[in-house]
Order: sequence, then structure tokens, then C-alpha cells
Amino acid sequence: MPESFNLAEVAGALANTPFAGNLHHLASVDSTNALALEAAQAGAPHGSVWIADEQTAGRGRGGHTWLSTPGDGLYVSVLLRPQMTIANALWLSLATGLAAQEAISTVANIRPDIRWPNDLLIGNRKVGGILVETSTTPAQSTTPAMLRHAVIGVGLNLNHQSFPPELTSLATSLRQETGKIWPREPILTAFLRLLNQQIALLEEELTGIRSSSSLLERFSAASSWVCGRRVSVDESGGYTGVTNGLDERGFLLVTGDDGTTHTVLSGGVRAQ
Repeated sequence: MPESFNLAEVAGALANTPFAGNLHHLASVDSTNALALEAAQAGAPHGSVWIADEQTAGRGRGGHTWLSTPGDGLYVSVLLRPQMTIANALWLSLATGLAAQEAISTVANIRPDIRWPNDLLIGNRKVGGILVETSTTPAQSTTPAMLRHAVIGVGLNLNHQSFPPELTSLATSLRQETGKIWPREPILTAFLRLLNQQIALLEEELTGIRSSSSLLERFSAASSWVCGRRVSVDESGGYTGVTNGLDERGFLLVTGDDGTTHTVLSGGVRAQ
């Protein structure tokens, strides 16, 4: 049986944040992102959060499924309504990766790497993933298309003791890496607080305020995949090369073996 989830503990720890009073816990749901998207269309407020013990149809980026063992992982979706253009939507995934990385590091004292744009890795195995889904307002003659809302889904493998054979070499959990059982509440609380900070910094940056390093600078410093990593990329017919930083929009640049600089638009980057 899944370990019981203490929603009141999380709510108390998130006082004075946009998430206070907007937390929803479910024992089982097909997909927290699907639920959040429906709620967004119905007018749910900025900062609404859905946490599930189990997802029966969890989704990852690129249409992949996400293994959601009951109670063993943190499966959460957050509804945000930030002031930004759809052209900058990728930055939400990068900001979320930084928040999740720091939350795990702070609580579990183990720091995952971030594989651009949305995977959290310990060694070569995946411990978490991010899926951002958006809705936009149409562009006008004088204004670009704006973000109406974004649903940020995060799945973290916390207490999985094992994985199916086909995933053993690809996935890991905090329990496998540390030998400890990790309650969901402290990691969720840390993640949401850090996400709130990252989104606030991002909105300030997009309005011309810079009180710290830029998001792209922070992400580049936090991920070993951004520069100097030999990779294979499965888009544009597939190619291999070495990562060479981020462009001004946050997309990954790869210098191909033929000397051509490629811009990776949709992920699918793997170590070669």
C-alpha cells in the first residue's frame, strides 16, 4: 500500500506562496497533467497543484509513458500563468529542471545532472522527468502570441526498489542510490518553493530586470550536457556530434561530426 501523504504538512510549509490553499491530492489518476489541463481550461488559479500516489496513464515528453508505481514516486503537476510569450516557453522546462535538481540536492544530499531539456539523471540513469504543456492566446497585429497557461508535470523516482528488466539500465531512484526511504512531502515542498523562486527570476529577467545570472547561464552551469558532451540526436534524420552551448532561445547547439552546427529543437539527446 502507498505510504499516506500528509497534505496538511505540505500546505503549512508552503504558506505565503502561490501554492498555499491550491493543493490537491489524489490516490490514483490517469495523468496529473491531463487533470491540470482540464482544470486550467475551467479557470483554476495560478499555483494550483495536483499530487497523485499513482498515475495509470502518466505521460513523458515525446509521447513516452512514465512508470508510476503507487506511492514510490512523486507525481505532481503545477498550473502556472506566467507573463511571457510562447516563444519563451522552453525556458519553463529549464527553470523547472533547476528547481527539481536543487530540491533533490537539498533534501537528499545527492545532486542529479540535467540532460537538456527535461531529464534528471544520476550517473547514466534517469531519476526524474519534466513535461511542460501550454496554451496560448493568439498573436495580434502589435503583440506576439502569449502564454495563457502552462502545466508543468514532474515525475521523480523516490522509493522504487527495482524496475522492469527493460528499464534497469535506464532508470534509478533515490532509494537505489542512497539506500534510504525518502518521504514525498519534504521533496515536494522544496521543489515548489524553488520553482516559485525560479519562475519569479525568469519573469523579472523577461521584463529586463537582472539581479542574478540569467536562466541560460544558470542552466548551463548546472548541466554537464550543455557543453562538450558527445551525443547522438534522433531528430532531423539523426546525427552525432558534440554539444556546444545554448542559443539565445535556450535550444541546444550541437557541432555535428561534419562540422555543421545543429540546433536541437525537440530533445532526443543521448550520450554516445
